[in-house]
Amino acid sequence: MSSSLLHPPSQLSPAVALRHSQEAPSILARSTGAISAPLFQSLLSAPETAELWTIYENLLLSCLRTGDDDSAHECLGRLVNRFGNDNERIMALKGLLKEAGANDATTLNAVIKEYDQILQDNPTNIPILKRRAALLRSIGRTSESVTALISLLDISPTDAEAWAELADQYFSQGLYSQAIFALEEVLVLQPNAWNIHARLGEVLFVSAKSSDNPGQLGEAIKRFSRSIELCDDYLRGYYGLKLTAKKLLSDPQKALQSRAGSEGFAIPDTATLSKLDEMATEKLAEIVRRSSAGEKGWQGYDAAEIKAARELLENDSDTVIR
Repeated sequence: MSSSLLHPPSQLSPAVALRHSQEAPSILARSTGAISAPLFQSLLSAPETAELWTIYENLLLSCLRTGDDDSAHECLGRLVNRFGNDNERIMALKGLLKEAGANDATTLNAVIKEYDQILQDNPTNIPILKRRAALLRSIGRTSESVTALISLLDISPTDAEAWAELADQYFSQGLYSQAIFALEEVLVLQPNAWNIHARLGEVLFVSAKSSDNPGQLGEAIKRFSRSIELCDDYLRGYYGLKLTAKKLLSDPQKALQSRAGSEGFAIPDTATLSKLDEMATEKLAEIVRRSSAGEKGWQGYDAAEIKAARELLENDSDTVIR
């Protein structure tokens, strides 16, 4: 059985999710149906472990991604047999299957009403609060989704996932200050999350361009640098660092003015920015080269990110030649 079935499903590539879906019938045939299964079948089946239920849940999500509704319902049935219909996580998974099977807006609105009914009985049902917020966003009711997330965070202010989702929704609406605040809350809870440091750097970079605020570019440099300090092969960290350093080097006068009046993180001097740009260029080139060659230990990068990094390096080379 694949060890990737124990990983969070959001980290699985489409190819891996498809492989899991294709393997679902054989995995289900080898595994027990739960404690309610006939005694003889239970004795012949694999023993029940905590990992087994994680596998069923992740297998369910992979099957939904690939359209294998039959296997997804089989996984849900086994989870229901084990944990019961009143389990909050089971409620959310049942709602997810209903969302996946909905063919029109009317059906989706009916699912939202079911969520509302569940929350009337238990306003602190976190899995249902999250599903409701996600569904509202998926059907374009973004302001209601934001309100739902804020309500969730009033109940559970230490939910880093909810803060990250709120930041993403704010960013999608161009509310950069709010997005920055939400990401900073994530880092309070998970200070070593290198991907969140890089994401905060990206939001600061976009915000700086929209407001013509070089000071935010200095803060972005800090965040990207922290990201690659925590994970020295993180492509997005090096990509953002190079992009931001180039932006500051392209207008040294504005960077100098911002450096003089900065009250927060000071923008590095030109020599330091040049070294950061050079370091990021070398690392991006190594990542692109070794990932493209399929070297062992360098194959986990997203293809779109590798392509973007290659284009950035090529554009930089063209600029130098000219």
